Amino acid sequence: MKRIAVYPGSFDPMTNGHVDLIRRGCHIFDKVVVAVLRNVEKDALFDVGERLAMIRAVFRREPKVSVKAFSGLLVSFVRNEKAHVVVRGLRVVSDFEYEFQMALMNRRLDPEVETIFLTPKEELSYLSSRLVKQVHELGGNVSGLVPPLVLRALQRKMPRRP
Repeated sequence: MKRIAVYPGSFDPMTNGHVDLIRRGCHIFDKVVVAVLRNVEKDALFDVGERLAMIRAVFRREPKVSVKAFSGLLVSFVRNEKAHVVVRGLRVVSDFEYEFQMALMNRRLDPEVETIFLTPKEELSYLSSRLVKQVHELGGNVSGLVPPLVLRALQRKMPRRP
């Protein structure tokens, strides 16, 4: 039986912290499904198609990674993928409360779905998509914080303030 995990998120944009967790997930599981949230209420910089394309390009040589969009309940998506594990990243203490509540709700909705928390490399522990966008827009250097193709997409999509 294949050990399949789902790593959900908005990935707007994907950071090297996300990349780190996906690669670590590949060491633990036979397959990691990167689940890109399609959230019409959230004002995203990149549309779902762009996010899917960027993640697929980053992991094009990793056969254990598949990338799909989803909306609705995460546990329904997990069931459809025949997975039993959700991978979530914990960067800082403030992440814990939200992630813990979500894990407990997911367990209530489907007791067979387990949540596993991974911590990113120390040098990536402060990193978030929101922070990357803010720093980039204000003229800061975000190279090394996102994959090179994501950096190019940011430069095309988001003008920097002088």
